[in-house]
Amino acid sequence: ALATGGGPPIIWIAAANCTGCTVSLSNRISTGHPTDAADLLISTINLAYHPNLMGAAGDLAVQNALSAENSGAFVLAVEGGVPTAFGGRCCYVWRENGQDMTALEVVQRLAPKAAAVLSIGTCASYGGMSGAAPNPTSIKSVQSLTGVSTINIPGCPAHPDWIVGTIAKLLTGANVNRDSSGRPTDFYGSTIHSTCPRRNATWATTFGQEGLCLRDRGCKGSNTRGDCASRKWNGGINWCVGANALCIGCTESGFPDRFSPFLTSAGATPSEHATTTQSCS
Repeated sequence: ALATGGGPPIIWIAAANCTGCTVSLSNRISTGHPTDAADLLISTINLAYHPNLMGAAGDLAVQNALSAENSGAFVLAVEGGVPTAFGGRCCYVWRENGQDMTALEVVQRLAPKAAAVLSIGTCASYGGMSGAAPNPTSIKSVQSLTGVSTINIPGCPAHPDWIVGTIAKLLTGANVNRDSSGRPTDFYGSTIHSTCPRRNATWATTFGQEGLCLRDRGCKGSNTRGDCASRKWNGGINWCVGANALCIGCTESGFPDRFSPFLTSAGATPSEHATTTQSCS
């Protein structure tokens, strides 16, 4: 599907975000097609508008977006949560007919018209970092804002394969099976812990212990869904736990508030289930 190119135009809106998911997508490295971001953007998908990746700027860029909107079949991708406080004036996305347009106005207008709506990253999917307490700009997820059912591709950032793989299914017209949180089951079908190579290892008693399970140090892998352990990041080089860091629950609703604090200090009292020889199962 991706090799043929074309497909419906994609309008990618940057709301309240750090551009991390765009950076993640730009870092795609694969032995299969598309091999990298250039292959994806030039030879594969019809990207009508993206504030960071498109060549056009200003009025020409906006016209591309409006033309795609009026084409009758486009995919809307939103990166970042959508501010709703102050009439949405915390976040502007473009200027249209002499009027500065907020992310709130544009997303509310485009989502009901789109053939599919992709929430790219945890902020767009559930609020994420941009909607963390105290949330002074009243960030909402795309679905909670618009009432439109979205395909959520959470992660802080989202893995490039999760984005590309979901787009590939849309291009073929295949059904994107989703879990109760709106995530494609192809990528979020199991917990991090269930496929972690350290699952049956002894629990670590401090940080930096190679190969040991970090569950008692604060790892959230038991409550987090994703295929990070097998897919890995940066072209399959490594992943969070493989680098002796923790899973912090970034693909889940309620991140980061529900998963804070991220770390359990080495000097803290171990949980009632932990001993120096306890293993994960």
